[in-house]
Amino acid sequence: MAIQPLHDRIIVEAAAKEEKSAGGIILPDTAQEKPQRGKVLAVGPGKRLDSGQLAPVGINVGDTVLYGKYGGTEVKVDGQDLVILRADDVLAVLENEPVGATA
Repeated sequence: MAIQPLHDRIIVEAAAKEEKSAGGIILPDTAQEKPQRGKVLAVGPGKRLDSGQLAPVGINVGDTVLYGKYGGTEVKVDGQDLVILRADDVLAVLENEPVGATA
């Protein structure tokens, strides 16, 4: 990967948008909701505290995370759509959950 996050930021590959509703109706692009989960691709070294110590990020590469609908910054790197989030923007880490699964 050609991008390394700084401080307490993480790089997330957002899950694919849902193209069908729960009832099987195909949704147009304008009706598809922005994904709120993704796979962590890179993690920054951590946040520097007032004491000078480095507080590590409690999220690991490969984790599947949930984040706020409007959280983070969307970027495109090497043709791949990514989201850069602060560790504080992550709401939960899903255990044993593939990225494409729905909650």
